[in-house]
Amino acid sequence: MCGIAGFVGRGDQADLLAMTRALQHRGPDDEGFHVDPELRVFLGHRRLAIRDIAGGRQPMWNASGTVCVVYNGEIYNHETLRAELEAKGHVFVSSHSDTEVLVHGYAEWGTGLAARLNGMFAFAVLDTARRRLYLARDRFGEKPLYYAQRQGLFAFASELSALVRHRDIPALPSLPTLRKLFAYGYLPAPHALYEGTAKLPGGHFMTVDLVSLETSVTAYWRFVIEPDEDMARRGEAALAEELRELLVTATERRLVSDVGIGIFLSGGLDSSMVLAAAARRRAAREIDTFTIGFTEPSYDESAFARTVADHVGSRHHERVLGLDAARDLIPSVLSRLDEPSADASILPTHMLSAFAREQVTVALSGDGGDELFAGYDPFVALKPAVLYAAVVPAPVHAALRVMAERLPRSSRNMSLDFKVRRTLMGLSQPEAAWAPAWMAPIDPEAIGELFAEPVRPEDLFSEAMELWESGEERTRVDRLLQFFTTFYLQDDILAKVDRASMMCSLETRAVFLDNDVVEFCRRLPSRFKYRNGRRKHLLKKALEPLLPRAIIERKKKGFGIPLAAWMRQVPDTPPFDPVPGIRPAWMRQAWQDHRAGRADHRLALWTWLSLQHTLRAAGSGH
Repeated sequence: MCGIAGFVGRGDQADLLAMTRALQHRGPDDEGFHVDPELRVFLGHRRLAIRDIAGGRQPMWNASGTVCVVYNGEIYNHETLRAELEAKGHVFVSSHSDTEVLVHGYAEWGTGLAARLNGMFAFAVLDTARRRLYLARDRFGEKPLYYAQRQGLFAFASELSALVRHRDIPALPSLPTLRKLFAYGYLPAPHALYEGTAKLPGGHFMTVDLVSLETSVTAYWRFVIEPDEDMARRGEAALAEELRELLVTATERRLVSDVGIGIFLSGGLDSSMVLAAAARRRAAREIDTFTIGFTEPSYDESAFARTVADHVGSRHHERVLGLDAARDLIPSVLSRLDEPSADASILPTHMLSAFAREQVTVALSGDGGDELFAGYDPFVALKPAVLYAAVVPAPVHAALRVMAERLPRSSRNMSLDFKVRRTLMGLSQPEAAWAPAWMAPIDPEAIGELFAEPVRPEDLFSEAMELWESGEERTRVDRLLQFFTTFYLQDDILAKVDRASMMCSLETRAVFLDNDVVEFCRRLPSRFKYRNGRRKHLLKKALEPLLPRAIIERKKKGFGIPLAAWMRQVPDTPPFDPVPGIRPAWMRQAWQDHRAGRADHRLALWTWLSLQHTLRAAGSGH
C-alpha cells in the first residue's frame, strides 16, 4: 500500500515534495520521484513495502524507458498476468513485484489494462512515446484517486489533502458539493470537497494529453445486477457450495504477503467468514485475528469475536477499552480524515487498525458483504415502506412524524426510536430517494434552511435517483443493492476503512470484492440474497459447514459508538468557523436543540464537526 501524487504543467519540485510529504503516512518505508523538465511531468511515490521488498521501488520503468508507473494497491492475479506477458515476450526484472506487471501490461494492452486486473489499485502510467498519462482506479474504488484541472495544470494524488498542497490548487469548498455532503453523509464520486477537484470513480480510467492537457474519463466496468435464472435452476445447495469455494479462493489470494498479515474479527458473519475461509488454506494457529471491545455492553462485540476465534483456533488478540478512549481521538482522527463524513465508526475502525498495526502490516476485512448480500436494515424496511407509501395519506404521514419526534430518545446503538424517525424521514421523499434519505445526516427538507435556499430532492440525490430509475426492470431489492454497492460502499465504507487504516500505515484487503465473487453476486437472483426477511440467505447457507449456527444467525450489530450522547458534551465549545454558503445560525440551533434533548441531530453535528476539522487541517497545510 502506498501513496501517489503528481502533476503536469505549472509547478516545480517544491510542489511535488509538498504533495508527497502529505502522504508519508501511506508510505513510510520509501519515496521516489521522476521529473521530466521537457514534458513538464512530475511524479512522486511513497511506499509501504508489502511485496518484493527489494525489487518493488517506484517510479518503475520498462527497459526502453518509455513507460513509467506510480501505483498504490495490490494486484491479486499478477502471477497469472505475468505468465501471460512473459509468454508474449516481455522480460521481467523483479522476482515477484505486482508493480512490474502494470508496466508491461500497459505496454501490451494500453488502456485495456485496468479491465484485466483483479485487485485494489490506483495508479498513473506515464507513456512518453504517446505523450500521455493514463490513470485508473479499481472496480469499487478501494484505493482513492483525486485530481484537479486548472489552466495549464493537471494534478492527481491519493488524498485530497495532498492535492491541495500544490500551490495552484486552493482548498476552497464547493457549495454544490457541501449540499451533497449533508444530503448523503459522504461525497459520491466524482464529487470532491474543493472547487475544481474531483474523484475518479471506481471502475474508471482517464487519459491526459501531456501537450494540450485535455482529459477523457471512461468507465471500463460497472456493477450492474443482471440476474441469471439459469443459476437458480442449479439448486441452492450447489450455489452455496460454489459461493463457499469462491470465498475461500478469494481469501487465499489475499493471504499472500512478504510481511505480517492478520484478520479483523468482529464476530459478525462477514469477518467470521474471512477467518473460516483462511483456515481452509492455513493452519488456524498461524492466523492472527484482532478485535477491540468496549467496556459498555451496548457497543461491545468482543465476546462474539472470541467465540469465533476459539471455534476456528486462531491466534487471537483482543483489547477492551473504555469509550472515553475513542472519544478522546475525535480531534486527531477528524483532522486527518482528508474528506468529511457522517460515519463516526471511523473512530473504532482506526482504533482496531492501530491495534493490528502493532503486530502486522496487512489485515483482511469482511467489507462488501452487506452490500453484495443485502445485509442492511433498509432491505427489511423496503417492502413495508412500499405498502406504507401506498396506503398512508400525506396528512397522516405528517402527523406520524410529529408523534415520532415525541418518542423518548435513546443513546443506544441503533435504538428503535432512531430507526422509526429516520424511516419516516426517508418516506417523506420520492421512492427513488428513499435509500439515501434514510441515511442522510440532515432531513432533506431542512437542507434548504441550512443553505438558505430551496433545494430539490432531485438535485440533492441526483446520482442515487438516476441509478434507481434506470433499473425499473429490476426488483426493488436489486435496485437497493445497486445503490449500496455503487455509492455507499465506495464513498463511505471503503473510504472510511482506507483512511482509518492508512493513518497508521496498515494495508487492508476486502475479500468480498474479489472479481470472481462479485461476478457471482452480480448474476445471483435477489431471492438468494434476501428471502422472507432473512438477509444474506445464500451466504449463510454457504457458511454452514464452516461456522456455528449461533454465529451464522446472529443479529447484525454495527461498529457503533454512543454518538448521540457524545454530541451533547463533545466538544465543550462547538466550532463555528464560517463556511461559505452555510447559515451558522441553523447549525448553532441544531447544537442547542441536541444538547437540550429537544432533537436528535447526532449525524448532522458529526458531519459539521468533521467538516470543520477537515477545513482547518487544509488551511494549516497551505
